[in-house]
Amino acid sequence: MSNVHEAITKHSNSQHQHVQTFLKLEAKRETLIEEAVFCCVNALPFEVDKINEVTAEINYLASKGIVPTRKSVTKQMVKEYVVRKYGK
Repeated sequence: MSNVHEAITKHSNSQHQHVQTFLKLEAKRETLIEEAVFCCVNALPFEVDKINEVTAEINYLASKGIVPTRKSVTKQMVKEYVVRKYGK
């Protein structure tokens, strides 16, 4: 019985680690998106490469388990969001 308990505990800990890693990456991605939006609103140059690097990490993690995938972000997506939200 203890082997079953150990296996369940190991699996549970692994899933918890996946979720915690996802949450950290998601927060980092959101911060990068906010920075791109800020630059776009203020007519400053911006890139989406770092956003998509984090997105790739999230999607790799998602391929291994219980966390969701995220779409890659384009400059056009940021610009469209700014127009919708701020009318700029």
